[in-house]
Parts: sequence; C-alpha cells; structure tokens
Amino acid sequence: MDRWTEMALFVQVAETGSLSRAAEELGVSNAAASRHLSALEERLGARLVERNTRRLYLTETGQEFLRRSKALLAELHDAESAVNASTQNPTGTLRVSASLSFAMHHIAPLLPEYTRRYPQVTVHVETANRYLDLIDNNIDVAIRTREAEPDSNITVRRLAETRRILAASPGYLGRAGTPKSLEDLAQHALLVYTYANNPHELRFTRDGQATTVAIKGVLESNDGQVLRAAALEGLGILVQPTYILYDDIVAGRLVPVLDAWDLPRLTVNLAYPSRKHLTAKVRTFIDFLAEHFDRMEYERKWTARFSF
Repeated sequence: MDRWTEMALFVQVAETGSLSRAAEELGVSNAAASRHLSALEERLGARLVERNTRRLYLTETGQEFLRRSKALLAELHDAESAVNASTQNPTGTLRVSASLSFAMHHIAPLLPEYTRRYPQVTVHVETANRYLDLIDNNIDVAIRTREAEPDSNITVRRLAETRRILAASPGYLGRAGTPKSLEDLAQHALLVYTYANNPHELRFTRDGQATTVAIKGVLESNDGQVLRAAALEGLGILVQPTYILYDDIVAGRLVPVLDAWDLPRLTVNLAYPSRKHLTAKVRTFIDFLAEHFDRMEYERKWTARFSF
C-alpha cells in the first residue's frame, strides 16, 4: 500500500471512528487495515490513534496529521478531477503545426466550425515548412507529408495521399507555349520549392517508364505560397502538391502541365505524441480533421488526373 492509500485509510479511521468501517470503505480486510495503520505510525515515528476496547480516538499528533492529510488528499482529488476533465471536455490551448500552405488552405477555413463546436478551446497555429520537434515545441498535433516519425513515441494517422503536379497560369502558357514533352521543360521558367527532396531534379514515371529531369529555377523559395503567387502572376511553371493547387486548377487560374506523367506522391498525415490518454482537445481536433477529409473525398480529388 502506498503512502497516499495509507493516508486515505488514516483519514477514514479518523472520520468513521472505526477501523473496520475504514477497511470496508477502502475494500481491504480488517487485518490488512490494522497492519497498514501500524506501518504508517512506525514510518512516522509517532502514535496517531489510541485504541481501547470501546473506541478509537486521535492523539494530538494524529489530529495535526489529519488536518494536513485531508488537505493533501483534497489537492490530489482536485488534480485528478482536472486531468479527467481535460480528457473528457475539450478545453485549453491546442497547438497545431503545419506548413503555411496547408494551414491557409485546410486549417484556417475549418477553425470557425471547430471553435463553434468547442468554444472552450483556443487554437494556436504554428506555421513552419520544416518539421518542428513536437515535444520540444509543445506541439499537440502536426500535419506532416512523411510516412513515419523518427521518434517511436509519435503516433502517425494517415489523412490522404496527394499527387504532385506541374502547373502554370493561362497567361504564361499563352506567352511561352505549353510543354508537350519532358524535354520541353528546359525551355521554360521553373519555380522551384527548395525544401523538396532533390529540388533541382524531377523524377517522372509513366507506364513503367522512369525519367529524371534536371531543372533550374527562375525563382526558388522555401514556401509554396510564394511560388503559387508567382505562378498566378505568370512568372513560370511551379511544382506543388495537388492539395495546394486543386482550387486554382478547378477555377482555371492555373493549368496542369504534362499531367500524363507522375511525380512521387506525398502522404498527408497527422502526427501527435502518444496514442494513449489523448486530451479531449487533441482527440476532437484529430477526429474533426479526419472526418472533414473523408467527407470532402480529398484523396480521390488529389490523386486524379485533370481533364477539361
């Protein structure tokens, strides 16, 4: 029996005036309760309870220990209640990490609905195009486009797969022409995302054929929104995941280029510390985002080829 339970037994003895009733409250035998009370007194080196054939009563030391014990047990109960509340009722600050592009397109538009459902949660969105350490940066949920985390304590939940595509504005293509083959890319202005794996190489596949094309950018950036803005203004051809460009393509602001070829796909995942004992704010946000992705059929949209 640990010290907290010994203390609880002592408080029950004091409040009921009976060792047997205290033992019944805690679900232990009378003999076990007596041994534990004796062990408590021995550890403290003080007599807490006097016993005679008619009743139990506290010594002066026992009365002081009772006052302190009740205060400590009340604090423990409050702490446990607060933790339990956090796992049942969404409250507090939820820290979410994502790239600027993902946050703009797929987090910010959902926050009004999420905060309407869970008004006691404050959402803090940390945008970063590099992967932040979840523990060091106190991140509750991160959106990643890698399959696994180096830390085995991080749980990964898949949201959707997405293609990466080439696209340009109608104005640029009208001025510079539309590439008909991979070789034509050498004659075009490319907008390069520097955080991509091997950003100056594009690895294409089609019908079992694989081809690598070296590229040089007229503009390079570590942020997809910079490249998107430049592409919309007609600067050149960009390479980005469909989850960033889908709405622009559907609206006609951007046009897919060489869409019959595939680039390596990405998997959009949620990453969060520990699968067990999630707080309500984390659990509800994860489920909310996953349900939205399913309802919008994003994977179907983001992996399809465009036809106009």
